[in-house]
Amino acid sequence: MTPVEAIIERARAAQKIYEQYSQEQVNLVVEAVAWSILEPKRNQELAELAVMDTGLGDVADKFKKNFRKTLGLVRDLSKAKTVGVISEDLKTGLTEYARPVGVVAAITPSTNPGATPINKILNALKCRNAVVIAPSPKGQSTCARLLEFVHQQLDQVSAPRDLVQVLPSPITKDSTNELMRLADLVVATGSQANIRAAYTCGTPAFGVGAGNVLVIIDEHADLASAANKILQSKTFDNATSCSSENGVVICQQVYDKAIAALESVGGVMLDADDKKRLQDVMFGNGKLTSALTAQNPVTIAQRAQLQHPKAKSAKFFMVEEQGYGPTAPFSGEKLSPILTVWKVADFDAAKALITNVYAYQGAGHSVGLHSAQGGEIVESRAALLAQQLPVARIIVNQAHAIATGGSFENGLPFSLSMGCGTWGKNNFSENMNYRHYLNITRVVRPIPEHVPKVEDLLRNYFSRFPQA
Repeated sequence: MTPVEAIIERARAAQKIYEQYSQEQVNLVVEAVAWSILEPKRNQELAELAVMDTGLGDVADKFKKNFRKTLGLVRDLSKAKTVGVISEDLKTGLTEYARPVGVVAAITPSTNPGATPINKILNALKCRNAVVIAPSPKGQSTCARLLEFVHQQLDQVSAPRDLVQVLPSPITKDSTNELMRLADLVVATGSQANIRAAYTCGTPAFGVGAGNVLVIIDEHADLASAANKILQSKTFDNATSCSSENGVVICQQVYDKAIAALESVGGVMLDADDKKRLQDVMFGNGKLTSALTAQNPVTIAQRAQLQHPKAKSAKFFMVEEQGYGPTAPFSGEKLSPILTVWKVADFDAAKALITNVYAYQGAGHSVGLHSAQGGEIVESRAALLAQQLPVARIIVNQAHAIATGGSFENGLPFSLSMGCGTWGKNNFSENMNYRHYLNITRVVRPIPEHVPKVEDLLRNYFSRFPQA
């Protein structure tokens, strides 16, 4: 028996016990495990360890992300029924029962080695599953420490430790692939290589598409508000999130004022020479390298040897772009506090540009819109984007990275994994949530027969094309 097979065997044994838990017992387990990262001292240790291990992001922001994303998820889960009858409709004779999937393989990235694993753990446990984490090698020690806290909490409520396990070090592609093959469900977040592996492993899988979020600033936007929200989102955790703005598309009517607003909150527009210096460091052979991923502006300025007088005091950098695609590398995802800027004639031109950029990279994820604070204009433009762009979310007048994964100021479920639909080669388009970790069994009862008449169902057709 391989080490991974042994882990799966223990997970299945623990899950069989856990499957017998009542809803009240399950809820207690979820609350207990949530405290493994919500407790401030543990959270601080995990945030510091994450940055030390991976070299990515910011400790204070990691702490905030660990707390708020977990708190929001627990709020969502507290309302959910996942044991026994979860729906009953006497009219149709259908009753739905929640059932676990079994053992979940959770693939997690280096960008969020604490927040993403606990999100998947809590969702899995809420649905009476066992879960095995396959962390990024860079995030392995953070994840291992998190698991120590989780096991302490499981002990406290007398739940089996083997409900939550992590692959042993060193984390390899072979062990991760073996885990995915042996599990009952794969939930994957991370590189597109990991997502492709999940979808081709032979086990039912949920994986998420690539980021490359663009936001529009139109002529009706509150420019100061838009700039502050972009600042908040673009700089949070040094832009480790796939939901962080990678570019902003500005209507020419307000372009100069919008740039001034972005500069007033700490953005620095680079000239052509500095843009070339930055490109040389960021994009080796035209492809994004890890040299500047999730680094702070000071580090970026030093490594790229930027000459702008405000380079070392910048909160984020801006580069102007004309085109899109491989010949315009700044049109793609950057995972760093670097914002690409396009000037377009109007809203329709913005929509067309984003369509072209997303055909290159980022289709399915989301788009942001900074426009009027309410009324027909913003509603109609949001509707056009929702009907015409290949995206699963339209984020209106919000800090994109904060809003997309669920916020206390919008109605999206809290999640660190955003489905991108078929546009992003995914089999779902909503925020990944507990329902993706469930099987549902339906009891189907007979009801009085009602057979419709053809002429009733085809009334519109027959009225236009009478039949002989």
